[in-house]
Amino acid sequence: MSFFNLHTHRYTQEAATLELVNQYPWAFNEDYEKFSIGIHPWYLDESRLQQDLDFMTIKMSDPNCLAVGECGLDKRIEIPMEVQQVVFEKQLLLAQEYNKPVVLHCVAAFDEVMATKKRLNITVPMIVHGYSKNEQLAKQLINNGFYLSFGKYLVRNPGLETVFLSVPDDRIFLETDTIDEDIADVYALAAKYKKQTIAELQQTIEHNFQQVFKTS
Repeated sequence: MSFFNLHTHRYTQEAATLELVNQYPWAFNEDYEKFSIGIHPWYLDESRLQQDLDFMTIKMSDPNCLAVGECGLDKRIEIPMEVQQVVFEKQLLLAQEYNKPVVLHCVAAFDEVMATKKRLNITVPMIVHGYSKNEQLAKQLINNGFYLSFGKYLVRNPGLETVFLSVPDDRIFLETDTIDEDIADVYALAAKYKKQTIAELQQTIEHNFQQVFKTS
């Protein structure tokens, strides 16, 4: 593995790249090699919730299932927060039971996510995907045990460089999410910001991958 893509919605099968492809229980594709599976708050449907959770439970035993998610909380959508919270907690408990890391979607609800992690005593790694906020929040998340994944906003917003550089090497991942750029392009930009070679950054991400996903 030369590159690890923490979160993508496109299965590209790029050479020497491990892609963690986002999957939904109601639209599962058996062709994807490695995947995460979760109920995104945008697409939460209470009428099929138990069916989706049952399907996720089955997939927890699949060796190609590396994580739960993306899942989380989003205050900018119409689905009530109390409904989102219940579904989020069910997925966190599933991840804890099966010892799977969690890929997080979080919009304007970081305090709630941190509080939920603490209240439920979630000990599996939790990774905030697509981080785009400030350095102060990044530090708070790091201090509470979270990892941060950078991609779309790192590419689109040069102002995020300072925030990215403030995150310890052992807490970062890189991703493409929905952007057209390849993961190699994201690595190249991140290495430039860190004043490292791409090979050095690859080694860092590889180490983090081994730590979080317990893969040898």
